[in-house]
Amino acid sequence: MNKAERLFLNALPIDESNPTPRYIQLASHLRDAIRDSTLKPGDALPPERAIVSATNLSRVTIRKALDVLVREGLLRQRHGSGTYVSDRPERIEQSLGVLTGFSADMTSLGHVPSVKWLQRAYAMPTPTEAMMLGLSPGEQVLKLHRLRLADGQPLAVELAVVPANLLPNLETLGNSLYEALSDVGALPEKALQRMRASRLPAFEAELLGAEEGETVLYIERLSRLASGRPVEFTRSYYRGDKYDFVVELTLPKKL
Repeated sequence: MNKAERLFLNALPIDESNPTPRYIQLASHLRDAIRDSTLKPGDALPPERAIVSATNLSRVTIRKALDVLVREGLLRQRHGSGTYVSDRPERIEQSLGVLTGFSADMTSLGHVPSVKWLQRAYAMPTPTEAMMLGLSPGEQVLKLHRLRLADGQPLAVELAVVPANLLPNLETLGNSLYEALSDVGALPEKALQRMRASRLPAFEAELLGAEEGETVLYIERLSRLASGRPVEFTRSYYRGDKYDFVVELTLPKKL
């Protein structure tokens, strides 16, 4: 009996009273085992019949749980051979101490950034967008809704909103918003960014190849010029299994 099989045989039973779907509970149990190195890269999972015996779950439920982790890159399946723990997936570290755009971040880390456009159009702002950007009644915004990818892998869904008068010509807009703002002398110099854990909505889940309701990083950022003028209000969903946000802390000097 290998380590993976012992893990299942000794595992706590699925909590029947927990409203969380059973396949999510099993996927979470497996994910924790992989992340704490109980299951190591290259380990084979036991066959489905052994998992059925250990958990009393149906084969359909078990397959759904495994599919979640395959999409996350934690497991890989070999036809006719079985399911294995993947090599450790590369995580992307992004510093919270420097204001940069997604394209610049990915390029500096040696990845190839790309974009799938969901919306690129002038429109009236929502009340929240108008308030955050300090717009007058009737002022339009440019809405840039994008799926952000690195090396072809979807990492984030981002909706950036900027005052329309800053970028009045869509023809000159490439895939990098910050490059476009730099070209017109409106590159932001400071920003307030808020992060929190969030449940992934259905629309974003489909784009990211994830399950609706999975926990992801939700980020809001309001960027300003040195003068304090707001130039960008962005809301993003980032895959938590791929991103580490890093900040360097220092002890304040004693008075």
